[in-house]
Amino acid sequence: MPKHKIFSFLMVLFLGISISAQAKCDPPVVSKQNGSGVDVQTLAKTGANWNGDALPAYPDGEPEITILRITVAPKTELPVHKHPVINAGVLLSGELTVVKETGETLHLKTGDSIVELVGQWHYGKNEGNEPAEIIVFYAGVKGTPITVKK
Repeated sequence: MPKHKIFSFLMVLFLGISISAQAKCDPPVVSKQNGSGVDVQTLAKTGANWNGDALPAYPDGEPEITILRITVAPKTELPVHKHPVINAGVLLSGELTVVKETGETLHLKTGDSIVELVGQWHYGKNEGNEPAEIIVFYAGVKGTPITVKK
């Protein structure tokens, strides 16, 4: 299976959704598949990250998919970091704010999806009073880190 299809396949397999961006994409579409009892919701579909920058090409090498469930405690700020690989996630609960080094921000609420920045410094913070839980899918190459701290 081509590398660019592996990521989409896993998103459909594990969550029943396609990868998406929070902004600059078509609105969500819900469809029922031939009375099969399976609903598929495309949260969005894009070739850009949340601030509209084009995603890079997939790197050559042996594909490696990483799926993380991340819980950010209330009033917690993550360290500044960047991702060398394409990744996307869905916020399962709570709220998160993602801040680019330039100050550009994205506010996520429960159910929102995000296609993360690739190769750009940023950080996340939970300014709320409840934990924020997000599932993130990383489409990389074996031996490449998914996150690099500044």
